[in-house]
Amino acid sequence: VINCRVCQSLINLDGRLHQHVVKCTVCNEATPIKNPPSGKKYVRCQCNCLLICKDTSRKIGCPRPNCRRIITLGPVMLIPEEQPAQPALPVQPDGTRVVCGHCGNTFLWMELRFNTLAKCPHCKKISSVGSALPRRRCCAYITIGMICIFIGVGLTVGTQDFARRFHATYVSWAVAYLLGLICLIRACYWGAIKVSYPEHSFA
Repeated sequence: VINCRVCQSLINLDGRLHQHVVKCTVCNEATPIKNPPSGKKYVRCQCNCLLICKDTSRKIGCPRPNCRRIITLGPVMLIPEEQPAQPALPVQPDGTRVVCGHCGNTFLWMELRFNTLAKCPHCKKISSVGSALPRRRCCAYITIGMICIFIGVGLTVGTQDFARRFHATYVSWAVAYLLGLICLIRACYWGAIKVSYPEHSFA
């Protein structure tokens, strides 16, 4: 659809894209949808009649009986509002095209930053957009996990005699080892996560 250049009503272009002009069903005035034929130009009279004349014409008469106005054209007659009306095009959304690391399909990722997690709309699986995020997370969890395990070993060695008298000390050992194990499991998760790579940005 396009807007009528006279009354701004919507005009349906179905089956009429081969024409140069279309007539509005509300005001019955013509609106151009294509460039004029070679050597011609569009001129809109004050009575809203759309005229097609030679691009070298200097004067043109309106054919309507109730108007008959003589229009004097300058050496270069450019009427921007009478340029062919363009159908409304869908706005391309801002975002990044990303190639899924699981299925290889391309999808639009609307985040403005990389190194985030994305869910592919095709295979419904989670992947990381860019490899920096999983690399950082993996290294961080390995570091924290090893620290927790070293703390657990230190507590085990240093508090053995104390633990025989106070059995609650075993809980601190278990917590240290458990935290270390959880961090190492998370490090394995981030180390094995699939990575999706950005193709290009629309912005």
